[in-house]
Amino acid sequence: MRILLLTQWFDPEPTFKGLLFAQKLQELGHEVEVVTGFPNYLEGKIYEGYRQSWCQRETINGVRVARVPLYASHDSSAFKRLLNYFSFALTSCLYGIFMARKADVIYVYHPPMTVGLSGALIGWFRRTPFVYDIQDLWPDTLKATGMIGNPRVLHVVGAVCNWIYRRASHVVVLSPGFRTLLAERGVPEKKMSLIYNWCDEAGLQVPLEAASDLSFMDGRFNVVFAGNMGKAQALESVIHAAKLVALEDSRVQFVLVGGGVEVENLKALCASQGVQNLRFVPRMPMKEVGAVLARADALLVHLKDDPLFSITIPSKTQAYLAVGRPVVMAVRGDAADLVLEAKAGVVALPENPDSLAQGVLRLARLPAHEREAMGQNAAWFYQDKLSLHVGATAFIKVFEQVLSLNKSNGKN
Repeated sequence: MRILLLTQWFDPEPTFKGLLFAQKLQELGHEVEVVTGFPNYLEGKIYEGYRQSWCQRETINGVRVARVPLYASHDSSAFKRLLNYFSFALTSCLYGIFMARKADVIYVYHPPMTVGLSGALIGWFRRTPFVYDIQDLWPDTLKATGMIGNPRVLHVVGAVCNWIYRRASHVVVLSPGFRTLLAERGVPEKKMSLIYNWCDEAGLQVPLEAASDLSFMDGRFNVVFAGNMGKAQALESVIHAAKLVALEDSRVQFVLVGGGVEVENLKALCASQGVQNLRFVPRMPMKEVGAVLARADALLVHLKDDPLFSITIPSKTQAYLAVGRPVVMAVRGDAADLVLEAKAGVVALPENPDSLAQGVLRLARLPAHEREAMGQNAAWFYQDKLSLHVGATAFIKVFEQVLSLNKSNGKN
């Protein structure tokens, strides 16, 4: 099967539906061509070693990649961000229609929604079915994050999303909640599949010697949060929870690893609250993050208490389960259900310092063998339900189903 993989984000940018996915598809016997942009995420600047041109072709680990130009930006300005999205939609669409090899099926990664527009147009011109992988619900996310607040604009975005859903041959979602909500919006159940995300399994392999000094974790019960620290993570509640935990158990230390727009505000809040049992660690390469996760006694997921987040599963969930450590899941809904199903940790209420503190203390007070059992449950659950091999195999079944239906309808 020939697969055109259309995604705005691709290696060396951080993405788990990029090179890992393409390589796995090829390993399973399929031919993949990737159409993507020039790497600029997260800073909005073209990565060193790349220079924009109409089309740059390269082969990465055996995968053919075509890069097309875009307006590089990850600015807080909605206008600049939209320029980034629409510029890639335009150039990828032109490449896909006029220059890409004829594919049997197109895989389209969303977000942003504009890639769906490109995929739909390429599919129409080339008479090729496309599978739409929805990782982020628009316009819901735009409203929840404050990127767009204008009701009329949000209505237009919603209408365009609905048009793309109708055009798509099949829709893949990452959680049961996404599937339920899209069904309410008119997407037929038979047209949707739930395929859980996976993580960068190789990147989480712990090196023999960690590049960073992790001695600050010695002799403590370490609760680690690794990832972006933005408004959606609402980590102020974690700082207040850390203060409450310190009153009960001085062994417990919260470790926040990563960067983001809220880091300095969080540090200031820590200082003003006199929180001593919380440490900030700057953003580090994935292989070094793996070493920190492996040293953790518990791994924390926390998001704002927003209805949108109750139907999503944060991507760090899979990484946490894969490394085999107990999880403290402070997110309502599908993510909490996943941890409970796996018997891999405890759940707490988001933006509720008391609930979070009690969840952490509960884990800290458990016998070590019970925590080890939770960690083993996590690793088993990941391998059985969420791994790259499981997910890629499920996608191939969807592609084959779509291709068979397309042929039976005489669209080839």
